[in-house]
Amino acid sequence: MKVLIDADACPRGVMGIIKRLQPEHGYQILTVSSFNHFYADENHLIVGDEDQAADIALLNRAEKGDIVVTQDWGVAAVACGKGAATIDPKGRIFNPETIDFLLEERYMKAEYRRRGGRTRGPAARNKKDDQRFLEAFKRLLTNKLN
Repeated sequence: MKVLIDADACPRGVMGIIKRLQPEHGYQILTVSSFNHFYADENHLIVGDEDQAADIALLNRAEKGDIVVTQDWGVAAVACGKGAATIDPKGRIFNPETIDFLLEERYMKAEYRRRGGRTRGPAARNKKDDQRFLEAFKRLLTNKLN
């Protein structure tokens, strides 16, 4: 099993949690980012800065049974379709039953913004987000390894 991380926008705290649990659970880690978001690690794949290059590289390597860490709902949808478990850095586990709703919500908000409307951005990250991620990630690992 691999844990593939969309490192273009993954907080360092989440990276630390994933690395800390690796010895206990024995998964491989692969981080992927454009060269604009360099992350120094031996298992890091750097791609060009073309639009969606990191997402495509990550999804090309994702397989059924892997875990994908991303906050991009489009990447999450494709990963779910490939049979990978998917989680965002705040601990939200994406599943095939609800991903369509999230994509529709994203589309509607984008349309609203294109017409001049304003939507709120994400809340600032805090320690509770790391705790939620830790608990949700452990649940995914337990489900994958049992």
